[in-house]
Amino acid sequence: MQGIIAAVPTPVDAQGVPQKAPFLEHCRWALENGCDALNVLGSTGEANSFDAATRKEIMTWAAEAFDTARLMVGTGTPALAETLALSAHADDAGYGVALVLPPYYYKPAGEDGLFRWYEALHHGLGRRRIEIYFYNFPQMTGTPLTPRLIERLHRAYPERFTGIKDSSGDLAYCRTLTTALPDFAVFPSSETSLAEAATSGFAGCISATVNQTAPLCAQVWRARGAPNAETMARIAALRSAIASEPLIPAVKYLVARRTTAGLWAQTLPPFTSLTDAQTARLDQIDLPMPALTH
Repeated sequence: MQGIIAAVPTPVDAQGVPQKAPFLEHCRWALENGCDALNVLGSTGEANSFDAATRKEIMTWAAEAFDTARLMVGTGTPALAETLALSAHADDAGYGVALVLPPYYYKPAGEDGLFRWYEALHHGLGRRRIEIYFYNFPQMTGTPLTPRLIERLHRAYPERFTGIKDSSGDLAYCRTLTTALPDFAVFPSSETSLAEAATSGFAGCISATVNQTAPLCAQVWRARGAPNAETMARIAALRSAIASEPLIPAVKYLVARRTTAGLWAQTLPPFTSLTDAQTARLDQIDLPMPALTH
């Protein structure tokens, strides 16, 4: 798996129930407009606000509609047994990659404790073929995944622990991993990293704002040996403008604007509605997206 990967949002109705048709419509649009793959049920998909049954339902929707070689799915929870059950369901549905947060409640877990947890996940999956990508998001989890921990797990179980999405924003951390583990897929969480993808050995990016910037990102990825400075500058400006507002509500609002489906603007608690001033600023963004045709 490599390239431009959108962390797709999940549409919900006024009662917070996920909506299948608009979800699949947006996923299809993203795959047809620059995305190499999709990250289902990540942070942008509000995964940790859904119960396990709902997460299984959503991941099944995507797996039945699209080539699972172009999908990864978030299965991480603080509970090992629940993470294992979600990962096993993903494997049954045909996903090749599960994106797994660390167990973020008990702190500090320590390197040995985290090693034990991920090792237990590996053993629990047994002969299942699903690969695990680490999800490093210390700003949210309070539990950083150190390069040493990742190297230990990858070297112990190289066919299971094969990649990482790093949402720390620390590209030096990502470079440390690509240098130490050349066969390990490293995905920064900002598309601005694409300018150095070839030189730093990044496998691509997994990003929330790719839901809006995908067509431009695809241009850069195809020419990653010589990224266009003007295109990169526009990508950076778009990402900055979107991320200047509450990120997940902003991403969903812009999907609502593009599709004219108002339910997309709805989020689950603890998110709150955007203010008029925030939506006015988002309305000023000139997105590189054609109108939805499906």
